[in-house]
Amino acid sequence: MSYLTTDVVIIGSGIGGLSCAALLARYGFDVTVCESHSIAGGAAHSFERNGFKFDSGPSLYSGLSYSPSPNPLRQVLDAIGEELPCANYDTWGCCLPEGDFDTSVGADQFCDVLMGFRGEDAVREWRQLQRVMEPFAKAAIALPPAALRLDLGAVFTIGRFVPSLFRRATNVAKLTGSFSKIMEGVVKDPFIKNWLNLLCFLLSGLPADGTSAAEVAFMFADWYRPGVMLDYPIGGSGALVDALVRGLNKYGGQLILNAHVEQVLVENNQAVGVRLRNGKEIRAKKAVISNASVWDTLKLLPEASIPKQFRQQRQATPECDSFMHLHLGIDAQGIRPDLACHYIVVNDWSEGVTAPQNVVLISIPSVLDPSLAPPGKHVIHAYTPGNEPYDFWQGMDRKSEVYAKQKQERAEVMWKAIERVIPDIRSRCEVTLVGTPLTHERFLRRHRGSYGPAIRAGEAFFPGANTPLAGLLCCGDSTFPGIGLPAVAASGMIAANTLAPVQKHWEMLQEIGC
Repeated sequence: MSYLTTDVVIIGSGIGGLSCAALLARYGFDVTVCESHSIAGGAAHSFERNGFKFDSGPSLYSGLSYSPSPNPLRQVLDAIGEELPCANYDTWGCCLPEGDFDTSVGADQFCDVLMGFRGEDAVREWRQLQRVMEPFAKAAIALPPAALRLDLGAVFTIGRFVPSLFRRATNVAKLTGSFSKIMEGVVKDPFIKNWLNLLCFLLSGLPADGTSAAEVAFMFADWYRPGVMLDYPIGGSGALVDALVRGLNKYGGQLILNAHVEQVLVENNQAVGVRLRNGKEIRAKKAVISNASVWDTLKLLPEASIPKQFRQQRQATPECDSFMHLHLGIDAQGIRPDLACHYIVVNDWSEGVTAPQNVVLISIPSVLDPSLAPPGKHVIHAYTPGNEPYDFWQGMDRKSEVYAKQKQERAEVMWKAIERVIPDIRSRCEVTLVGTPLTHERFLRRHRGSYGPAIRAGEAFFPGANTPLAGLLCCGDSTFPGIGLPAVAASGMIAANTLAPVQKHWEMLQEIGC
C-alpha cells in the first residue's frame, strides 16, 4: 500500500491543532494536519451564506492586538510571524434580571453599574476583590504557557521564570483550586456573586466553585489592566484560522481537508501514523498528535493499544452540555445606531448560570467589521453557551418533522433574547440557520456535541498532552484548563514544544519576548 510519510501527523485543525502544527513547522518538522471537515478551524471556523460571513463558535477575543501579550494564541502568532488585524472595542451589553445596561472592560466602569444597582457597599466590595486579585493576576501570568514542555528540557525553558514563581509561590499554589475559595470572605453581595458565576461559566462552562482560580486570575490580569481593549479579528474567526494556516504553509507544513481519520496506527506499542476513511495511510516518523476531544481520541485507538484503566478513566471524563446556534443575516436599514458587538442575556439567576438555556450570548460582529455582511446588512450569531442538554436530541432523525419542530421550539429562547436588543428582528431576517447539538456533533466531530470537559477545579486535573501510548500526544480543550482560545492554543504550544529541541524552543521564547 502506498502511503504518505511525514514527521508529525495531527488529527484535527481546531485552534489547538493548528497552533501545534504551525509551531512544529516553524521548529523545522515536516507536519501534516488531517481535517475531516471541508473547512479548517474546528469550532472556530467561519462559513458564508448569501454574502453573510458567520463565525461558528468563538465571539469574544482579547490580548490579540498587541505584543508581547499573555494570550498564548498571540504568542503562537508571534512565533510564526503572522499578523492578525483587529478592531478594538471595550463595551458590551448585558440583559440581566435586574435590567439592561452596558458594561466594559477596565477597572472602573463596572463600579458605576454596581452603584446604580447595588450601592456603595457593593462598589467597596468589588474594589476589595480587585485588590485581592492583583497578586493572583500577577501569579497567573508569571509563567507563560509558551515556556512549558513535558520533558526534562523544561528545566531550561522554565528556569528563567523560577525567581518570579518563587516570589509568588503562595499565590501560585492557590491558583490550582476553585475561584470560589478566593471569593469566600470577600464577595457577599448577591449581584456580584451572580456576575462572577456568569463570568466563570463563560470561561470554563462551570460556575465559580468549579472554575480554577488561575483562569479567573488570567482574566483579571487581561481585562482590568490600564487602557485595556477587547479585540475582534477583521474577517472574523476565519481570519484567525487563515493566519495559522498561512504560518503552517510558510514553514512547509500541509493541511489536508476532507481527510477523516478512522484509526491511529499502532505498531510495536507505538503510534506510527493514521488511517483515513478512504483507506489511505499517513505515516509519522516522530509522533501522532490528536486535537480531537478526549472521548473522540479514544475511539481512534485500537482496543489493546492503551491500558484498560486509562481508557476507562478518560472515557469517564465529565462533559459540559452542548449548544443551540442561531445564525441570522438581517436587513439593518433603520436599525438602532448604538448596537454593541456583544450581548449577554441571563433569564433567571435563581436557576443557576448552567441551567439549560438560561444564558444566551449574542454576537453582532458586523458592527465592528462591516465586511462580514453586504452593505446595509448585519450578521448575528446567538447561541446557548454549553447549556443545551444532548439527551434532548440523542437518536433523533435530522430529516424528521419531529426534529424540525424541536429545532424551532428550542431556538425560541435565542429569538427572545435577540428581541430584547432588536425588537423587530424576525421581520428583518434574510438568512436564518438553526444549529443543534446534532449539528455540533456532525460538523465538528464532537462527542455528544459537547462544549468540552467539565473538570471541576480542585477535584481533578486536566489529563495533559501525554498518553501511555508511545508516540501519541494530545492537544485541545481536553488537555489544558479552560475551554476558550487561549487554553487550546496553550495546549498546542505545549505539545509542539515537547517535541522540539530545547535550543530551538529557547530561541523561540527569546524572539517573542517571553
